Amino acid sequence: MNDFWTTILDFAQTTTTKVGKQLMQDFGKVQADQKADGSLVTQADKWADQEIRDAIASNFSGYGILTEESDQSFPGTEWCWVIDPLDGTTNFTRGIPLWTISLGLLYRGTPIFGYIYAPTLNQAFHGFWAGSSGLATPTGAFLNNHPIHSSIDSPSNNHFFNLCSRSTAAIKNGFPCKIRMLGVASYNFLTVATGATLGGIEATPKVWDLAGAWVIVQAAGGVWASLKSEPFPLSPGEDYSDRSFPTLVVSHPELIPVFQPFLEGVKI
Repeated sequence: MNDFWTTILDFAQTTTTKVGKQLMQDFGKVQADQKADGSLVTQADKWADQEIRDAIASNFSGYGILTEESDQSFPGTEWCWVIDPLDGTTNFTRGIPLWTISLGLLYRGTPIFGYIYAPTLNQAFHGFWAGSSGLATPTGAFLNNHPIHSSIDSPSNNHFFNLCSRSTAAIKNGFPCKIRMLGVASYNFLTVATGATLGGIEATPKVWDLAGAWVIVQAAGGVWASLKSEPFPLSPGEDYSDRSFPTLVVSHPELIPVFQPFLEGVKI
């Protein structure tokens, strides 16, 4: 791995570790306010957002920033960090120990590096996905620096599929897996990357929910299927505050036609 990618990875690890330590102090102890879209936000979200933005500004001059809690328009810069400073705020405020800090690095509007840290679980995920960028990136997806890969299994009653709270209409007779609901979009997708689940759906994710996981899932061998419009590449000047990108993620291509029929009743 060359010096550039080592710098990127070290920055993501150092920054999320630092932010995660403070968030662990606030975990389950803060009050939440409701935003216009109905989601929750706390002072911890806002602090983490500012901390990460300041760190980016200090280390990556000229890089753009797109974040859930402040800069929600894509600046059109060649390089841009996408931040979700606290994915799973409802879990965080209620003391449920599943939430993440998510970073994605975009090149010309498309993620090529993702880093997601779950402090309560001591799990740090990262991955590189060059796609059609033409860049020479490292390869692979990792959990705590150990390679991970999506499952090649066929569905059964002993396999899992994740839903979000807005996709419960998929629960119908004959659903081919056991169902789980985690409450954290990024971690929903990451379980596919690790092979723990065969798939997952998020009905209303935003780009900051997707950017880091989009890389890691594909680098691990999983398949990303947009159910409405493709999230990437982002469009310069576009405000992404109210745009959702319904997404199905599966562990291998043969599973898309297996699960898609169950999603027809989900409002997207």
